[in-house]
Amino acid sequence: MLLVLSDEHKEHLGFLPEVESVVVGEFGRIAVEFLRRGTNPKIYEGAARKLNVDAETVQHGVEGLMYLLTESSKLMISEVDFQDSVLVLGFEEELNQLLLELYLEHRKEVRSILTELTPSLPHYHNLEWRLDVQVASRSLRQQVKPTVSMKLHLENRGVKSAKVLQTDPATLMHLIQELEKALAELKTTHCRRILRNIK
Repeated sequence: MLLVLSDEHKEHLGFLPEVESVVVGEFGRIAVEFLRRGTNPKIYEGAARKLNVDAETVQHGVEGLMYLLTESSKLMISEVDFQDSVLVLGFEEELNQLLLELYLEHRKEVRSILTELTPSLPHYHNLEWRLDVQVASRSLRQQVKPTVSMKLHLENRGVKSAKVLQTDPATLMHLIQELEKALAELKTTHCRRILRNIK
């Protein structure tokens, strides 16, 4: 799978051929550090003074590398696909090789950082249900009033919790239909393309 780079991203990375390979390696280290701890404008200013360029150019270069590393690591693209992806940038072979080395060196760490950043949501563990039907009361001798009670067991980071839900069959059927529509939507090509980019 190839990584598709926007024109803006290509423009941000266009600064890299103007600096030495040591600086590109340092930019890669800074990009991974910023993923861990967040950005620091002072580092941009210090690097800009050393390189005699404005801080915004350095910031765009580092952010461009950060995007390249995160997207490549997220998709776990192969070495060949990575080389083909950066080939469109028109860099020299030495710089392309340096970018590949940066990617191979940091991809596992970047993936672990990205997994830590994803929110932890409760997930399904078990479901208990019961159908109650009221067939008569003092005021109404003959009636049918069904109720579905469900106890939904959830788990979040090893901590289990339970939610009790109660509804009538008509609402439950409507809910089932809506969930089936959502599952059918997941099978569309547009949705699969989005999910492929999220992984």
